[in-house]
Amino acid sequence: MVKVIRRIRPQATLQSYRSQFTSFHAARMDLSLPLEEERLPCYSPDQFYPIHPGQILDSNYKVLAKLGYGAHSTVWLCRNERDAGFVTIKVCTRDGDQLAHVQRELQFYKHVSSLNSQHHGQSFIRGLLDAFEITGPTGQHLCLVHLPMHMTLQELQYIDQSHKLNEPLLKWTLSNILNALSFLHDEAKVIHTDINASNIMVTVADESVLADIEKAEAQNSLPRKAIDNVRTIYSTHKLGLPNDSLRGEPVLCDFGEAQIGEGHKRLIQPQLYRAPEVLFDMKSNSAANIWSVAALAWDLLENRHLFNVIDEDRQSSATHHIAEIVAYLGLPPLKYIQRSEITKKVFGKRVSTLDGESKELFLTFMRAMLEWLPEKRKRASELLEDPWMKEQCHSQ
Repeated sequence: MVKVIRRIRPQATLQSYRSQFTSFHAARMDLSLPLEEERLPCYSPDQFYPIHPGQILDSNYKVLAKLGYGAHSTVWLCRNERDAGFVTIKVCTRDGDQLAHVQRELQFYKHVSSLNSQHHGQSFIRGLLDAFEITGPTGQHLCLVHLPMHMTLQELQYIDQSHKLNEPLLKWTLSNILNALSFLHDEAKVIHTDINASNIMVTVADESVLADIEKAEAQNSLPRKAIDNVRTIYSTHKLGLPNDSLRGEPVLCDFGEAQIGEGHKRLIQPQLYRAPEVLFDMKSNSAANIWSVAALAWDLLENRHLFNVIDEDRQSSATHHIAEIVAYLGLPPLKYIQRSEITKKVFGKRVSTLDGESKELFLTFMRAMLEWLPEKRKRASELLEDPWMKEQCHSQ
């Protein structure tokens, strides 16, 4: 279930935490060498909250170890002091709540939590457990609390030497994502707009991998860089592989680009997964997500892109992208061409992984999503009933 976030409130100042920090004695790094977020091109230390393992956030979450970083946040493994459970906390950069993608994500969670839905697809959306603010030396920092995730689908794909998902794993992944989209499209009226392998993550079913990180940080196993008596840059811990019998669930994540309501008109989606209506600057709806799912499914099964968006000069090209779509689907119908001034001026692939009946069923499944006319693409709930997807019930 998608959790309701609670009221965001300011927290105590940094100085009130200093007595709570656990003492660590890892070897110091050469201060002239950049570490982690310091390597970011626009890095500014004043933007980042100087967090430390052992610190207690919001009087409830004990910081254990660093799990990642980006241009606008660092991510930390923590324990919930109320129930001793693991959570992850994204600590945004100063005034990060003012960033457009953060505002959209918070708006999304408030919207879906207000629905009181019982739709099964909610189970495959990463929920927001909590949100609060902390006060750093230079301003306020928004903190977002989630359940821990193990790895992205892209990382899972590249574990295997072939860099492909096998058919049962692909079906399982698509079943979860289509269930999530069925909830988003049919009940929440939300378009994700950024479906790709990095925004699908696998939950943690084997918590020993989290306990291992907690132990590793306590043993000072990774380098850290002490800047001054307030700020230290910590190294990111990588989660180990889980026990084979404890495999997590693929879930849809990252709603910073989510659109509430239908009929938006702006440039959305990763370029490789961009639907024709977006390329032609038309209004888009939830059917754009279905197009992305088709292009992603091909990537995961074949480890090659369905449509080539790079031209002969190795430059990104919407024209080349459209030519690839035409080569695959044929020319669009007149009804489609008349929808846009751009379309009025403008104008196979082989599956190697599957064979026999599975190949034919998969291609039929793909064609149900790859339609010029958005209204002709099957909905997520319909795709879950597709014969190729239904094979999953008998093969797993």
